[in-house]
Amino acid sequence: MAVRGDALGSAGPAGSAARLAAAAIVPLAGFAAIGAAVAGGRGAIAGAVCAGALLAAGYAYGDRLALSALAARPVGEVEHPELYRLVRELSKTGRLSVPRLYLSPAEQPNAFAVGRGPRTASVCCTQGLLSVLDEAELRGVLGHELAHASGRDILAATVSAGLATVITFPAGLARFLPGRAGAGPPGPGPSGSSPPGSGPPGPGTSGVAAPRRPGSSGLGPLETSLMLVLGPVAALVIRLAVTRSREFRADAAGAMLCGDPVALASALRKVDAGTAELALAPDGRLTSVGHLMIACPFRPDGFARLFLTHPPAGERVRRLEALAGYRR
Repeated sequence: MAVRGDALGSAGPAGSAARLAAAAIVPLAGFAAIGAAVAGGRGAIAGAVCAGALLAAGYAYGDRLALSALAARPVGEVEHPELYRLVRELSKTGRLSVPRLYLSPAEQPNAFAVGRGPRTASVCCTQGLLSVLDEAELRGVLGHELAHASGRDILAATVSAGLATVITFPAGLARFLPGRAGAGPPGPGPSGSSPPGSGPPGPGTSGVAAPRRPGSSGLGPLETSLMLVLGPVAALVIRLAVTRSREFRADAAGAMLCGDPVALASALRKVDAGTAELALAPDGRLTSVGHLMIACPFRPDGFARLFLTHPPAGERVRRLEALAGYRR
């Protein structure tokens, strides 16, 4: 199933810019209001300047912040020739620039794309994704991520991730304070990584928050308190910048690009099962980038509910199977 490059850009830059502008109003109005309350008119101006700096940081570093949250590293063609082959073939089919490729050591199967446009896009896959999908399914997931890059919604999603990360930064900083009471004793989790706040990752650890234990939020008391204040603001920025429909569009465009809607539907089933089994602890950094991923990496409870932007996996699978001609 061939697809033209312009067919992937259905969302359009205008819609992405409008959503990004709506998201930018939140920190701008918030900082200006705080400044006005503290120092009147001059304070409002100073607050607006601070908000502008925040927006600039989100635009310039949003992709790097998202990749670092998953401890992703760039991978070369020698290390993963098959992955490069699939991405190159899909990029050629869609008339797209070949994105930079990254690999996260997380065992949870997931993937995401970041960047400010098709020419600056990066695609990251987790180690878990490469382990559970066959070639056709992986091709479908990569097609989905390339559709995000070509669809222009990558800009709003990436910048909002950067803004949310900066907004929740004090909560993330709290884990490094002396005497922090963590969610549990330090030790390697099922993914081979240490729980958040247990110190820098050592040899053989992933640097990604370990899968959460049932009944545990993964946050300490101070982090929880700060997230109660900062989390809703970050979540509002993300919800204004991205919509659930972007995933439906990327599913449809990705299915056209890879030529196999059934393979993408099968991949979504496996990813949905894997994220449920290996759900990550929703700390400040990860909640700020969860909307970028092909499936929500958290269980839909606690703070994570504020950041839910993915449509139900069952509905996505149903639409893909309908695209393939299946009837129910």
